[in-house]
Amino acid sequence: MSRRRHRPDDDEIHAFRQALREAGVQRFVSDRADPGRPRRPATATAERRAAATAALEDAAGGRTSDGRVEAVRPSEYLDFALPDLPYRTRSRLKRGRIAWEGGLDLHGYTLEQARQELEGFLTDAAAARMRCVLVVHGKAWGTTADYPVIKSHVNAWLREWPSVLAFCSATDLDGGTGAVYVLLRRHGMGA
Repeated sequence: MSRRRHRPDDDEIHAFRQALREAGVQRFVSDRADPGRPRRPATATAERRAAATAALEDAAGGRTSDGRVEAVRPSEYLDFALPDLPYRTRSRLKRGRIAWEGGLDLHGYTLEQARQELEGFLTDAAAARMRCVLVVHGKAWGTTADYPVIKSHVNAWLREWPSVLAFCSATDLDGGTGAVYVLLRRHGMGA
């Protein structure tokens, strides 16, 4: 059996494109995931640095249990699940097979703003009885830290959030290691 692939000629390509046009298919304007919330306007670099520095100092007081977070690498795959979560559910989440119903993009936020946005978003998602959401945390390194600050904190915050059953880094289509799928407990229902 030959493993050669058929290379379409110009007539086939033209016919294919014509069929797409006739079907009303349009090109994507952007190849980025739409998390469903508008992006915040970018602030001046100096203001962002000052805010990030202040937020890191505030965070030392403790947003998480012990006041510190474990630094993660920008390309590190995040993975967490409660011990009693069924293997099949966890596997489907990792493969991106559970459709996410809402999204949050934390790009451009200070650490404190990101924490508030995440808490508000998770509260709203639970109230709306959403099963799976997407949180885009990015992979950018902190201005005063040598690790991705928002990503590291999101990793810690989600582990402590009571309605989070599991989370893992998204597939490449939804942001890869710059985003996580979060599986939420639906109150009144089992896992």
